Order: sequence, then C-alpha cells, then structure tokens
Amino acid sequence: MTTTADLPVVVIGAGPAGLAAAAHLVGRGIEPLVLEAGPTAATAVRGWSHVRLFSTWGELTDPAARKLLAPTGWAEPDADTCPTGGDWAGRYLQPLADALGDRVRYDATVTGVSRLGRDRIVDADREQRPFTVRIALAGGGEERILGRAVIDASGTWSTPGPIGADGLPALGEHAASARISYRIPDVKDPAVRARYAGRRTAVIGSGASAFTALAALADVAKEEPGTHSVWILRRGISGSTFGGGSADQLPARGALGLAAKAAVDDGHADAVTGFRTEVIETADDDRLVLVGEDGRRLDPVDEVIVLTGLRPELSFLSELRLALDERLQAPVELAPLIDPNQHSCGTVHPHGHRELSHPEQGVYLVGMKSYGRAPTFLAMTGYEQVRSVTAALAGDAEAADRVELALPETGVCGGPGLFDDPAPAAGDTASGGCCGS
Repeated sequence: MTTTADLPVVVIGAGPAGLAAAAHLVGRGIEPLVLEAGPTAATAVRGWSHVRLFSTWGELTDPAARKLLAPTGWAEPDADTCPTGGDWAGRYLQPLADALGDRVRYDATVTGVSRLGRDRIVDADREQRPFTVRIALAGGGEERILGRAVIDASGTWSTPGPIGADGLPALGEHAASARISYRIPDVKDPAVRARYAGRRTAVIGSGASAFTALAALADVAKEEPGTHSVWILRRGISGSTFGGGSADQLPARGALGLAAKAAVDDGHADAVTGFRTEVIETADDDRLVLVGEDGRRLDPVDEVIVLTGLRPELSFLSELRLALDERLQAPVELAPLIDPNQHSCGTVHPHGHRELSHPEQGVYLVGMKSYGRAPTFLAMTGYEQVRSVTAALAGDAEAADRVELALPETGVCGGPGLFDDPAPAAGDTASGGCCGS
C-alpha cells in the first residue's frame, strides 16, 4: 500500500534553486520529482542567456549539486569567473538536470496545488492528506501527481512588472505592446540590434537590469548614429543610484553601475527623474509618447524597455494556506528580513525552513519566488534555503536550524550584470546600494 511517505517531494521549476533542492533530497535518500514548464532545464535563465551575472561560478553552484555531478565527469568551471546566463544553464544547470535523469519532467506546467480531497477551507484530516499537483502537458493533456511535500522554486521571470507606477499597466500599455519589451535586449543578436539601432528608446527602471540595458544601448550608440536612450526613474538621482562602484565586494556588480553612469555622462542616455508614467499615447508617426502622472509629456520614442521588477505568480497556489506579507508577497517571517526599504542583498539575515514555513505544513516557496517582489535575491541565498528546507523534510532538525551564510554587502542588488571588462579603476566610487531607502 502506498503511503504519503512513499510519495516524492514535488519540486516546481528546474532552475537553480529547484535543481539544488532535488540534489539535496537525493543526497538524503528522498525521491524528488521536478516539474519544469519549459522543454529544457533552466528555461527562465536561458531567457537572459546573453547577460553576464555579477556573481562568480563559486557562488553559483551548490555543494550537493557538485557532489551529484562529480561521478558524471562534469568539468567544474573556474570558481573566480562570472558566467553568462547561457553559461550557467549550459555548463551547470542542464548537466545537473541530466544527472537527475527521469526525476525531472519537462513541458509540465503546474496549474494547481492542493491537498487531496481538501480545498483550502476544510480542516478535517488535512495534514494527513498528500498534496495533489495538477499539470498541463505540452500536447494538451492534463495529469494529477501526488506528493508528500511541495517546494515551489518556479521563480518570478514569467511575471514582469508593468510600466504603471501603481503596479497596474499604464493606460495604452497593452495597445502599444508591439513596441514594448520587458527584457534586457541582446544587442549582439542582429534582429534585436536592428530594433534599437538608430532609434530613441525609453528605459524604465532603476535597478541592475536597467543598468545593463543602458550600458548595452550605449555600446550600440557608439557604432550606430542616432541611437539614444531616455532613462526614466520614478525617483531622483542620488549618490546611491549607481551602486557601490569600486567599493563593491562583487566587482562586476560595481562595474555595472559605473557603466550605466558612463552612459549618462557620455551623452548616450538622458535621465528623466521623478517621472511616473500614467498614459502611453501613439503619435501621428506611430512613435510612443509617455505621459506622467504630473502631466509631463516626454518627447516621442520608438521603443520602450520596461525593467520595473518581477512579481510571483501565485494563482496556482490559491487552494493552499499560505502566510504571505501584504506588501512583498513573501513569507511573513521572511519579509522583514528582505524588505528592500531596509536591506540590500548582502544585509539579509541568514534564514531557512522556519522563515519559509506556512500554515500549510509541507509547502515551501524558495529561491526568487520566496522573495516575492523584493529584488535583493542572490543565488547562494537560495542554495542555503533549500539545504535547510530539505533537512527539515528529512527530519534532521539540527541541520535544518543551522543556517549560516555570509553575503557581500555593498553595491546594487536584484539583477544580473554583463561585464567582461576589468574591475573599475580606483576612485570611481559611489556609496550605498540601490535597495536602500
């Protein structure tokens, strides 16, 4: 007879945190089943494969994963170098998924999670019931999978923030969708480069992703006359706007902010501050005009790149009893520790299964998903999360509660970097971090 203890732990998402969770579970003799919506591992990471991270390989690989990969002949990358998203996916995440074998299922989109025979209202016998996970298959079919626990590592990549400062799409945003992108452009792709070369582009956002886009477009501007960016910030520019510079403990992260500053200083981008977009209008020549809440109208642009953060997709968890912070949509015990009004990615207090727990026992949101709308996540935080969570699921309370993590404190947070360039020159500094108030 099959009991709940015989069922797998269902892991949603074959990205960095999900695959690390599976590796830890295997190491503890617990069978995982990883459900990935895409056709390969790390589908979301591949979506920004051209972007270089500001973390090094040594910070981007998980110890349990390395142990699982070792017998396969996997060649561990140089720990001190920074990979691109494509490198991370191809040289680490996909080999890790391959090592897990049929424990990873692709083209399986999770559409709902609940307790077997119990919606979120019913108390009776609830904790003794297994989880039921509904998936939609690429061919159009549906399937139900039972699990002893659920680890949601599905991330936030699929739900970018809109243009509107109130969290809603600006009026006209949907109508102008053909001219709007919510991703960092890969200007090495000829088709993408042609979209922005010789044109005027609005870049909306103030974090590392916006820095990356500004730097990339500035490189295009050096070779393609007429290429120009309009950098739109909802706040003003201060000493902390561009991050930690050469004082950043992650050098590539500091260099990223300095490159964005150079795009402005060199005249490749104009900064518009205190602008909160309310309406997007289409001019007579089909260019876009952004109108602010204060009535300001900007000069027309050809394209808009929106990099206003990401948010968690929670609809498929609606039948579970989750305790989420009303602002960040992160677990209530974790939210005060990651509040971007107070913390940078390096000042987040070490945390594990206790801060990630919910009233619904046996379900955990980990990785980027656990941070909700906070932009301060680093991969090594996720690896420590899943180590603690899997220890708790294995009944190893001592290991689960032993949460230790040292993070680099200075600089900008919440996004990837792009640099092959050497470290910034001494004296090119900025204070603070982008997550501070």
